[in-house]
Amino acid sequence: MKREVAIVGAGYVGLPLAQVFGQAGMGTVLVDVSAERVDSINRGESYVEDVPSKELKRLVEAGALAATTDYDAVRECDAIVLALPTPLTASREPDLSIVLQAVGKLAERLRPGHLVVLESTTYPGTTREDILPLLATSGLEVGSDYFLAFSPERVDPGREDWTTQNTPKVIGGITDACTARACEFYGKALETLVPLSSPEAAELTKLLENVFRSVNIALVNELAQLCARMDIDVWEVIDAASTKPFGFMSFKPGPGLGGHCLPVDPFYLSWKARQYDFYTEFVELAGKINENMPYFCLERVGHALNSHERSIRGSGIHVVGVSYKEDVGDLREAPALKLIELLRHEGANLSYTDALVPALPDHGLVSTPLDAAIQEADCVCIVTKHSGIDYEAIAETAKLVVDFRNATGENGAKRDNVWKL
Repeated sequence: MKREVAIVGAGYVGLPLAQVFGQAGMGTVLVDVSAERVDSINRGESYVEDVPSKELKRLVEAGALAATTDYDAVRECDAIVLALPTPLTASREPDLSIVLQAVGKLAERLRPGHLVVLESTTYPGTTREDILPLLATSGLEVGSDYFLAFSPERVDPGREDWTTQNTPKVIGGITDACTARACEFYGKALETLVPLSSPEAAELTKLLENVFRSVNIALVNELAQLCARMDIDVWEVIDAASTKPFGFMSFKPGPGLGGHCLPVDPFYLSWKARQYDFYTEFVELAGKINENMPYFCLERVGHALNSHERSIRGSGIHVVGVSYKEDVGDLREAPALKLIELLRHEGANLSYTDALVPALPDHGLVSTPLDAAIQEADCVCIVTKHSGIDYEAIAETAKLVVDFRNATGENGAKRDNVWKL
């Protein structure tokens, strides 16, 4: 099968996208620097929950999908999609080095007719101000010789109702011809296209989506802290407000934000805004509140243990769920990791259970059976609410529970040994 699509980056975005293209009959090759990932794909073994190994193996054996570490594979493809990490530096500034290094390699291999699309989340202006100049070194003219666009990934890992295939695809090209070419490409595999006037509009669309969630989560996280002081159940309040059929959208508090997008994207916007002498104080305040949540959770654990005449130091604390989101094994920016770090610093003896995360090598921990751990722990902290766990049994059996996800529900709220966020 002819290779129509090259996807640079075989992670949580690139591999599901490759599956969709392959299922649409578009020959796809994934390019990744990790030989381990490449070998895994070529064996038909998936490391991303949203891509079943059975389906990956079928596509590989049918010749619809393959992986390589060789950038020369992009030469024969008509479209090249960049799905690479865009992390923050230690000083909370955008780090585009991974993307820009890849674009430099693409520029050396760019040919007439190529479509290049950046899907990595970034600040407005990246496609035009950073990607375009690098590709221009090829000597080709954008909009006529080759085509360049930005189309943000909007994947929500673990969802089955909204997937890569049916989530509307926002697309903004450098020129109208670029937008049209990108729409033609994505239209072969995706259900709904949303063309925009520019890559800047598409770049800001993605940031708005995630800033919206970050700000609203920060609001309920702040409310949760106030409710703790006022001895009011924040979960009861949110549920009651949710009965209003208009003018309210429910967001839930938690121990912090995880995943690649929500903890990172607001800082991309804030950084770019400063170049225009504009300060996104509202956005930055939300980031501060959300980043503080693991520290607030540490305080809640301390207060709960004090109520049982214990301190954090020397106590056995068992964490239930360490991934950043329910029913996925993704650890990117997982707030549980920060909480574990803080609890260990205070002298706690830590253990955890998470069937989707067998080990935490950086913390020297392995997932342990839940039933035995509950019996032995001085305190059980529910950090991620995975399905398939009997949280009512935890509330009934454990000496003390600190429930950061309302997993124990109304029954937990009635028990003296259960503390809520």
